[in-house]
Amino acid sequence: MPAPLARLAGRARRPGALVARNFSVQVRAAPYVWATGLIEPLLYLLSIGVGLGHLVGRVPGPGGRPVPYADFVAPGLLATSAMNGAIYECTGNIFAKLHWTKLYDAVIATPLAPGDVALAEIGFATFRCAVYAGVFLAMMGALGDTTSWWALVALPCATLLGAAFSATGFAATCFMRSWTDFDKITLVSVPLFLFSATFYPLSELPRWLQVVVEALPLYPGVDLCRQLSLGHPSVGALGDVVYLLALGLVALEIGRRRVTRLLAP
Repeated sequence: MPAPLARLAGRARRPGALVARNFSVQVRAAPYVWATGLIEPLLYLLSIGVGLGHLVGRVPGPGGRPVPYADFVAPGLLATSAMNGAIYECTGNIFAKLHWTKLYDAVIATPLAPGDVALAEIGFATFRCAVYAGVFLAMMGALGDTTSWWALVALPCATLLGAAFSATGFAATCFMRSWTDFDKITLVSVPLFLFSATFYPLSELPRWLQVVVEALPLYPGVDLCRQLSLGHPSVGALGDVVYLLALGLVALEIGRRRVTRLLAP
């Protein structure tokens, strides 16, 4: 193998070791924690999407085409399940490893650098988001809430959303000083969920509020998943992809720099 490729492979293996460690610990010690991010969106889907769907009837979907309410809500909850996976993995778990168990102090005593820690944790959280999104998409298909094969593309889009939120959650957690700071996570995540156009068309809001919602990080994921799930992708979806990519890369760099400063000797 050429020397540059060998160095690249070596750098990739270093974060991979921490990813493998996280996976083995969670699967053996607390597999039930993976169920938490699936149950909440599924309950919303069954209670609101299916229950209220009979009362609401049809609502305007992408392109203004009327769609059943359950089909409208389900893609938004798909994006939410990916966000939940990122929040669960990249907040409390990271804080505990950083300040309580001091795991990262031991990790950087190995060939792994603080930057490898950031890549590994964000990568593992993204994997968790992909699992959540994949299972939820399968549930949507079983319930008949997808109307196009384009829905399969919603999985990588939901994973991209999860990666952006994972990087953002990691960066934010690196700035937290105590467990009480986690109240701020709820303070941010709940409005993001409620004002993401998951349960109602964006057109129902005043124009000034539409602009605010479009700028929030969950909405691009909801918009992407909805367009694909309902088989109505548009050129504007590329803007959502660029938004999420930019958010993830900026947050990754902030988190990498912050964790490097925290773990510096």
